[in-house]
Amino acid sequence: MSRQFRLRRISNPPAITGFKPYGNNINGNKSSVIFLHLEEYEALRLCDFEMLDHWHASQMMGVSRPTLTRIYSKARKKIAEAFVLGKQIIIEGGKIYFDSDWFSCKDCFCFFNNPSKQQEIKECPLCGSINFLNYQQAFQEPEESLTRCNDVCVCPTCGFETPLKFGCPCKDEICSHCGNHLIRKGIPY
Repeated sequence: MSRQFRLRRISNPPAITGFKPYGNNINGNKSSVIFLHLEEYEALRLCDFEMLDHWHASQMMGVSRPTLTRIYSKARKKIAEAFVLGKQIIIEGGKIYFDSDWFSCKDCFCFFNNPSKQQEIKECPLCGSINFLNYQQAFQEPEESLTRCNDVCVCPTCGFETPLKFGCPCKDEICSHCGNHLIRKGIPY
């Protein structure tokens, strides 16, 4: 019997969703994409940006030190591959949860949290819009789905779901029911 999978705690969602290379020798095929999971991003952020050692970073993510080291190694390998081979990096997916209430603005697409739990958020701090969602409540999945891989594209309008095609981001797929662009399941739009 296998051990129970532990979700990785994310303190901060990334400010961007990826990087694209530019230059003369860039080929535009879809196979030149590297997917960096959110837990890999968080491991890089904690170890390389916040300068935490692996033990402290593992405590922040709620995983063991060897698990953090494996996640961190995978992330560095993916980034090195993207730089050396000129591939695009897309940051999405993974088996994660956020450590506080995070919100996603539907107008300016920024993420923000509520550091003061006693005070209710009434508007987006960046653009002032009242059109925002609680990230965890809006995209919360049933508990049984957290133990499996969520490589699924979903239509935010009609709810149509389809399996993710490797090397093809969900945002490039079109819903066969209503014609809108799909998003990765669990990612705010």
